Amino acid sequence: MTALLDMRNVTVFRGRTQVFAGLTLRIEEGCNTAILGPNGAGKSTLLKMVAGELFPVFSPDSHVKVLGRERWNVWDLRSHLGIVSHDMQHEYLPGTPGLEVILSGFYSSVGTWRNQSFGQREHRRAEEVMERLGIEALRARAFGSMSTGEQRRFLLGRALVNDPGTLLLDEPTSGLDLRTSFLYRDLLRELARKGTTILLVTHHVCEIPSEVQHVVLLKQGRVLAQGRREDMLTSEKLSELFDCPLHAVSHNGTCQVFPAA
Repeated sequence: MTALLDMRNVTVFRGRTQVFAGLTLRIEEGCNTAILGPNGAGKSTLLKMVAGELFPVFSPDSHVKVLGRERWNVWDLRSHLGIVSHDMQHEYLPGTPGLEVILSGFYSSVGTWRNQSFGQREHRRAEEVMERLGIEALRARAFGSMSTGEQRRFLLGRALVNDPGTLLLDEPTSGLDLRTSFLYRDLLRELARKGTTILLVTHHVCEIPSEVQHVVLLKQGRVLAQGRREDMLTSEKLSELFDCPLHAVSHNGTCQVFPAA
């Protein structure tokens, strides 16, 4: 079976900081997975490696393979992967119309450019995606005047416009209020049920939808543990991961965490 991600003995620096030293991790294609860990664990770095934005230190004993291939044209890779990240939200110019945010997904660019061509097919697909996400009325609104939740929906639409097999989500509900967080999570659940593979990076346990059945616990640049959801989202495992006594409770397919004291 082809792996979505196959990393072996990987060492990665961001600037002068070593994030990973000899990291090995395999995530199967089609396996909805959450990468869970505290701030500074290396979660976002891992996602940037999958997306082809970061590369490891060269070594003949290491490799990073995405969808079975070690080398990709980054634009080809991004036609297979839809990416939504908090960083991307700040890269768009405030005056960018919502429709252009969606259209930019066809070229995996930030905004649209004169050398890019968008015909009837691309506009029709963009309209379909906006309608699906309930944001069609905002197509002409400036990105900077939207709420955080509205912006996040447009970024999700940008990721979906190429109908990717896998969605990479970096802290997708960060900055959203409670109601908007629930609505956004429901959208992800619907996508997962319809066959889109979810790779979710988060430090919020309650953000992990029930459709995600594989969890990787990442701590200080190493895999603390990985396995089935019910084996990873336990009081014992989460207490070790976050270095504080925690009590985990499952309710309606969601895990909630409380201080054990």
